[in-house]
Amino acid sequence: MNILTFGPNGSGKGTQGAIIKEKYGIDHIESGAIFREHIKGGTELGKKAKAYIDRGDLVPDEITIPMVLETLAKSKEKGWLLDGFPRSLAQAEALDKALKEAGMKLDFVVEIMLDRQIAKDRIMGRRLCANDNNHPNHIAFDAIKPVEKDGKLVCRVCGGDLSARADDQDEGAINKRHDIYYDDKTGTMAAVNYFKKQADTKMISVDGSKSIKDVSALIMQQLP
Repeated sequence: MNILTFGPNGSGKGTQGAIIKEKYGIDHIESGAIFREHIKGGTELGKKAKAYIDRGDLVPDEITIPMVLETLAKSKEKGWLLDGFPRSLAQAEALDKALKEAGMKLDFVVEIMLDRQIAKDRIMGRRLCANDNNHPNHIAFDAIKPVEKDGKLVCRVCGGDLSARADDQDEGAINKRHDIYYDDKTGTMAAVNYFKKQADTKMISVDGSKSIKDVSALIMQQLP
């Protein structure tokens, strides 16, 4: 089973991806990890990507798409869940074409819908666990609030150290990320709408304002 996931920063997309991975035994592939793997491995694509990244430029699709496909191909037997790509309409079209040419069927697209202001509030209150970034910790939500130990807050799941990403506290950076996601003309929402029109892929759209457990239940109800 192959799944593509969408959701704005703050929607809990990574957490839900981890839950789906655990239940179905598929690979959870995050776009950032693909770049890191190729760059660390010194592949030709990795070297090309690093040159753009070092200059502070976006890596062009003609490099990104082959990277993504190569990683997905390694998980062809197990199945995969792709998280964080595509981020634009152009990338969605290119990925769809590339998957079909490679004979890889996209079975499901999961969209976690969330109001932009709620997403922003969630980002600013979330804390990252040093042991696992998918361990949910948030200072504003009682259900996933970190626990206090020896006078400091630690991960509610494993007791690991917590930190806040600098860009999670930067409203300008958050707005920039969300400008890309909520753009329904050429941005990520345009990519979501593109896949909604594909007859051979089932779309699962759920309300991301609910609890982690409830969102997970809504998704699982629609997966086989």
